[in-house]
Amino acid sequence: MSSASPSPADPPEQQLHTRADLESLPAYVAGRTVQGAVKLASNETPYGPLPSVARAIADAAAEVNRYPDMVSTALTERISRELDVPTERITVGCGSVALCQQLVQAMCAPGEEVVYAWRSFEAYPIATQIANASAVPVPLDDAHTHDLDALLAAITQATRLVFVCNPNNPTGTVVRRDALVRFLDAVPPHVLVVLDEAYREFVTDDDVPDGVELGRTYPNVLVLRTFSKAYGLAGLRVGYGIGPEEVITALRKVYVPFSTNALAQRAAIASLDAAGELLERCRGIVAERTRVADALREAGFEVPETQANFVWLPLRERTQEFTEHALEHKVVVRGYAPDGVRVTIGEPEENDMLLAAARAFPLG
Repeated sequence: MSSASPSPADPPEQQLHTRADLESLPAYVAGRTVQGAVKLASNETPYGPLPSVARAIADAAAEVNRYPDMVSTALTERISRELDVPTERITVGCGSVALCQQLVQAMCAPGEEVVYAWRSFEAYPIATQIANASAVPVPLDDAHTHDLDALLAAITQATRLVFVCNPNNPTGTVVRRDALVRFLDAVPPHVLVVLDEAYREFVTDDDVPDGVELGRTYPNVLVLRTFSKAYGLAGLRVGYGIGPEEVITALRKVYVPFSTNALAQRAAIASLDAAGELLERCRGIVAERTRVADALREAGFEVPETQANFVWLPLRERTQEFTEHALEHKVVVRGYAPDGVRVTIGEPEENDMLLAAARAFPLG
């Protein structure tokens, strides 16, 4: 017996509908990994965890049948002691990028504004759109640095957040103390200024301010930091924020439960305990940063001053050409067409491969 065909009276078949605006959502692009090539695309440290940190991870692995501490109590207390900040002003998240998204969700109603420099960290526009907030990108100045006057001019009564990435990703450039203090003095009190300091441990310029110290003076400042870069825990995803207590409370309300896993929490504590050894590694990366930047300038490239663990080549319309050229020389870099190329500082022999590729690139 054949099945009956639908009658004209049957309702039309229902279809699933996702948010239409996600079609225009920019994708977060991770640094590529290419078999047989040196990866200098993701701002990772080239060094693995210290033995003491590896032991902490192994010990925590024996307990993964249990849920992690949802509010990262032990890590929060360890950060509190390290930075002399009350625990009520600290939140831990699944990398500082997750905290960026939580901040927009916690601070912005639909249509309210998030101001940030561009080009800067590519998660800012993504987090803004996901939260149905309005993105207000402000171009960098001619020195590839935050234009603080232009950022200030972009603030309106609808602005809730301003991101200042310092050092800036992907350019490595910095905002110095006097300029940042003047900016903070002028920002309206209803606006939260987020100082994204993911690369703080690589800063050697004493005139680049410590955001945590600024936060003791300015009640509308929140600082983001991460264990992914200098501390070498990129694969475990753990970062933290320090800011006004009422904002920290709001962040915890939009937190994905248990998203900071037990291994990450334990490894971060062990990393803080071994901070002296890890920061010695940073000094080695800084020395290589200077060597690489100087060699690239000698080869004819424009290289802005950098205080991060990478260099920026503002190659503009030749960005993709250089990216492909480097790959042909077995080096993976991160191209941001049509603006430039970011190159992470790796081990000396990896950096030598990059320099060889760069010297073979025709600049004329």
